[in-house]
Amino acid sequence: MLSYLVRRVSLAIVTIWVISVISFGIILLPPGDFIDAWAARQRQAGMEVAAQTKEAYRRQYALDKPAYVQYVKWMGLVLRGEYGFSLYYNQPVQTVIGDRLGLTVVVSLAAEILIWLLALPIGIYAAVRQYSIGDYIFTVLGFIGVGVPSFLLALVFMYLSLVWFDADIGGLFSQKYLVASWSWARVVDLLKHLPLPALVLGLAGTAQMIRVMRANLLDELRKPYVITARAKGLSETRLILKYPVRVALNPFISTVGYLLPYIVSGSIIVSVVMSLPTVGPVLLTALMAQDMYLGGAIILMLSVLTVLGTLLSDLLLMWVDPRIRVEGR
Repeated sequence: MLSYLVRRVSLAIVTIWVISVISFGIILLPPGDFIDAWAARQRQAGMEVAAQTKEAYRRQYALDKPAYVQYVKWMGLVLRGEYGFSLYYNQPVQTVIGDRLGLTVVVSLAAEILIWLLALPIGIYAAVRQYSIGDYIFTVLGFIGVGVPSFLLALVFMYLSLVWFDADIGGLFSQKYLVASWSWARVVDLLKHLPLPALVLGLAGTAQMIRVMRANLLDELRKPYVITARAKGLSETRLILKYPVRVALNPFISTVGYLLPYIVSGSIIVSVVMSLPTVGPVLLTALMAQDMYLGGAIILMLSVLTVLGTLLSDLLLMWVDPRIRVEGR
């Protein structure tokens, strides 16, 4: 088991390094650099930037160096716990991201918990009661959840809350807590605003996971060991929960790794629509402005979360499925 864990952690570290190289390279792929994008914005505002000024800024921010030199410099900062300087916001990357990364993780985890709380029992019910009215209802709702974009659901919820309750549900905090320091009252205010963004972000994933759980459990319910256990008089509830559900959880648990990046990537447009103070809008701005250090830092952090989610799903699978533990030994 220990050797299995060491292998998975080693692979996770290598994966994070490869992702950092690829993401940094992709940010540098578009023609030009941040200075060119900045000069274009200045030109649109009616101010022309001299060529000497642009070259001076490039030397100041080391943008005149080769790409691999810029990457090594950035990784040296990352290994020291820093992430560089945001050229667009004219602040250190840590200051720009601030609480946004933590709030992104909170919203994503809330959405993932909601997915599990809804998808697991509904998927079990739909499989056990196959072709029942409830199964058909959940199937229709599942197709709607998968087909309707999350940002459209956000717009519908915001419109209905404004029309029916005269309430503005955008953001994660009330007006008086927007710039307040962290306190118990601010945490409570966050918890009050959290359910709706989690619901909007989690509905599509819930619909998808219901279908996964239903299909997996239906396959297990038709296997000989279930028929044998039922013939021996084992109670239906114990039979279903102890054996088929546990086996059907394997593919379900393996999705933990990709659900987190799926939620985060889907939250970018939703964050813009609902005015959520997450890293999504900042990442969008950084990519448009070619702010390589800010964009690279956010992508690296989200990649770390993705790899950690995959590692967590591997550990959960090892705990649930004895066959994986035996293979690890």
